[in-house]
Amino acid sequence: MGNTRKLWASLATLLLVSFSVLLWAGGEIFRAAPPMPERVTDAQGREVFTRSDIERGRQVWQSFGGMQLGSIWGHGAYVAPDWSADWLNREARAVLDIWASRIHDSSYAQLAGDEQAALQGRLQEMMRRNTYDASTQTITLTEDRVAAIGTVQVHYESLFGSGPDTAELREHYAMRNDTVGTAENRRALTAFFWWTAWAATTERQQADGLVPTQSGVTPKKVTYTNNWPSEPLVGNTPPPPLWVWSAFSVLFLLAGIALLGWHYAVTHGPATESSPKPASDPFALLRITPSMRATAKYFWIVLALFLVQILFGAVTAHFQVEGQDAYGFPLSEYLPYSLARTWHTQLAVLWIATAWLGTGLYIAPALSGHEPRFQRFGVNFLFVSLLIIVVGSFAGQWMAVMQKLGLERNFWFGHQGWEYADMGRFWQWYLFIGLLLWLVLVARALWPVLRNPAAETRSITALLFLSTVAIGLFFGAALMWGEHTHISEVEYWRWWLVHLWVEGFFEVFAAAVMALIFTRLGLVRVDTATVAVLFATIIFMAGGVLGTLHHLYFVGTPIGVVALGASFSALEVVPLAYIGFEAYQTYKYGQAAPWMARYRWPVMFFLAVSFWNLVGAGLFGFLINPPLSLYYMQGLNLTPLHGHTALFGVYGMLGIALVLFCLRGLRGQMQWNTKLLGTAFWTLNIGLALMALLTLLPLGTLQLLAAIEHGYAYARSAEFMGKPIVELLVWLRVPGDVVFSVGAVALAWFVVRLWIAPKPEAAEDAEAG
Repeated sequence: MGNTRKLWASLATLLLVSFSVLLWAGGEIFRAAPPMPERVTDAQGREVFTRSDIERGRQVWQSFGGMQLGSIWGHGAYVAPDWSADWLNREARAVLDIWASRIHDSSYAQLAGDEQAALQGRLQEMMRRNTYDASTQTITLTEDRVAAIGTVQVHYESLFGSGPDTAELREHYAMRNDTVGTAENRRALTAFFWWTAWAATTERQQADGLVPTQSGVTPKKVTYTNNWPSEPLVGNTPPPPLWVWSAFSVLFLLAGIALLGWHYAVTHGPATESSPKPASDPFALLRITPSMRATAKYFWIVLALFLVQILFGAVTAHFQVEGQDAYGFPLSEYLPYSLARTWHTQLAVLWIATAWLGTGLYIAPALSGHEPRFQRFGVNFLFVSLLIIVVGSFAGQWMAVMQKLGLERNFWFGHQGWEYADMGRFWQWYLFIGLLLWLVLVARALWPVLRNPAAETRSITALLFLSTVAIGLFFGAALMWGEHTHISEVEYWRWWLVHLWVEGFFEVFAAAVMALIFTRLGLVRVDTATVAVLFATIIFMAGGVLGTLHHLYFVGTPIGVVALGASFSALEVVPLAYIGFEAYQTYKYGQAAPWMARYRWPVMFFLAVSFWNLVGAGLFGFLINPPLSLYYMQGLNLTPLHGHTALFGVYGMLGIALVLFCLRGLRGQMQWNTKLLGTAFWTLNIGLALMALLTLLPLGTLQLLAAIEHGYAYARSAEFMGKPIVELLVWLRVPGDVVFSVGAVALAWFVVRLWIAPKPEAAEDAEAG
């Protein structure tokens, strides 16, 4: 008990300190964010853009999908370009062509190397100089730069309209004709793109402590985005601090692994825990309450959403191959790429979250034996609300992307344009209220255990309860920004949602649920499980909270925040180095008693979670986490390599495992088709591995080499993505997708058969599983 108290005190202290530092880092990000000018003028004071133009342009960008069609500052989709990098490269080349024509009566590309170098040096001096006047909130540009902006504007207005000169590019980028419906909105969009590129190439007016000032040495300045993206023409290269903190992140990783290894050596000696195992399945006699039975529909909808998500994943992959059409059908006119990708990414979070929400509603009465009044009504009401949110938010997003909703209503009911936070604000509020209802439903069912000091599982149940509180409340991070909040501030809060909500507190919830399941099955002592779960939570949160900052290196972040993100994101990987211990322990649970054969496939999915935790979250995560790595890899296919293998491999597999455990209680008296489950398990894992190894890893590596050699814009360009080897790698996605889809269908069919023409389980089958 004393050891448990110490762990609780340590966890509370850790969270208090970590979140205090995270909030301080947010203040630093807000302070150092690129300024939003009231006016952009030429040297004679003629207006080029206004703040109103830039803000309206961002509204336009959000309305057609925002981060789901290309990216900004590296965050978003991968088929179209990063618009910040693309604009920057096009504007730089337009200026160079103006100068080359004036001085040499030639284009820049036709000049000799020394002549190009001279113009390039002049370009860097002009574009990196910060001409923002804080007193008047005005950015002043040279006449040549204004002319170059006009040239790039013409290109973008044609691209986002239906200009014949950019038709081929639209096909490459999987953009529908008239992505932006009016000429006025297309022009406003160019103002927003220009501002994001300006921040990426303009040096901060103060060094912000990037390099210590020494006698006679001027601190080396960097751009607002820490010199991201890599662009040789304007001198954007990794600044020295990125090298330093990348090296330190490796050092922190090795030190963390060593310390955790020492801890395991001290606490996991030769003595092993030996305790009698139950002679039969304790869950077999579980009384299924009405509210527990009502959770079945959650698991049905999980499978439905999962299948639809795979369908939209196939659609987005096909867009990358054929552009606007699907076997000759003009698909983009009815289901644009940005909408298909929106629904694909949103459904991934929705079906996984629904699996865990359903598990919470099922497991709470199962653990406490308490069925509160009107609990079944609450479970059903929440289910209907979730369906309304899905249908309503998807309908609003379709209307927004098709430019039928209007900018005035888009923020509240349409498409917010932020990846994983796409739904309109009304639907976010509705979901937040729904999560609070879920929190109340779980809490009232757990209350008898929480209020009983003598309850053995009180500590683990308390951790489960606190994780449900965090899941309910931390979705509120999605409500922390407004329609015109600075993009750096939006990104800060958005990653609270994506990293802390999805990757953080759901993981604590899952660890507590798994511990409670195994203790209830009698496979592990309660005190042992309590200490293990609390310690695991401390280790994970030690890096997880401040590790959020590694997503924010290049969104207007000062170098102090980069240092924190580099250091603590490395610590996120530390517990994953010992994931084999967790996997072995889970395997032992599966072999602990003959009746555990009934739980073979849920345990196998738990083992898959361990594997993908190591590979997807660990290896592929640390591949991109250090600042220097992410400088080149952000927004390349090495990012979805980590995203796919971590999101589905860890959280998706975990969701499936939890669903199967719940179904053992709901339909355990029926025969289980273990062949279907085996097919689902192996094809899902093999399909995910094929996606990663045949397409995402080799394609991302080729892009990385191109970004290092030629700059980031080239690595995302239609020229590079149209290479035969790239097209081959995209086609190689098909085998993995097909195998993966077979697994999803097998899993869905298995669940359907439990309710349609089920066969009662014979007594001997119950023992054999």
